[in-house]
Amino acid sequence: MFGFSLGLLYLCIQMDTFKTIAFPCEGVFTEKRSKFIAMAFPVTTLDEIKEHLAVCQKKYFDARHICYAYMLGHERTNFRANDNGEPSGTAGRPILGAINSRELTDILVVVVRYFGGIKLGTGGLIVAYKAAAAEALDVAEVVEKTVDLTLDVYFEYPMMNEVMRIVKEEAPVVVEQDFQMDCRIRLSIRASRMPRLRERYEQLALETGRIRLGNKEE
Repeated sequence: MFGFSLGLLYLCIQMDTFKTIAFPCEGVFTEKRSKFIAMAFPVTTLDEIKEHLAVCQKKYFDARHICYAYMLGHERTNFRANDNGEPSGTAGRPILGAINSRELTDILVVVVRYFGGIKLGTGGLIVAYKAAAAEALDVAEVVEKTVDLTLDVYFEYPMMNEVMRIVKEEAPVVVEQDFQMDCRIRLSIRASRMPRLRERYEQLALETGRIRLGNKEE
């Protein structure tokens, strides 16, 4: 029941922060009369991504191609690149490369191309899509966010003072609370600080037998 795993401790140390953008931003790149309009959006879910893509497809209905790439999650393992009819690997992947070069996540970058009548070739397309994405990302406000974990503490009402004293001293955010005869609070705290918070409640549980814990990552 008790004991903070080495794997989770490693997560706390290695994955404690991540970078994303604060607000949507836009950039434009032109090459041989082709116009590339790049838009970057902060996102956290696939549903948000679908909504932004639907808006872009409606707004730029007359564009030759609407290509995109996204990255989700602090571990940066949920991503996709889409060429939308351009030769394979010439659009979505360069856009994703621009995201990766800045180590960003929770982000969608869409690049709309209006064809200028002159073919750019495979190499030219790769350069153009990457440059367009960079135009948008270069003006973005990059912010660093923390990876937060949550801990559920279940306790009997007479344990209220002891439980809340730890809350006061360790300063987690109280996300939810239910103070009935069987009480529960959900606490959120930066991942690197979770081991100490959990250890203190585990010790209190061992001493009293009137507390149990649960946790999940947010």
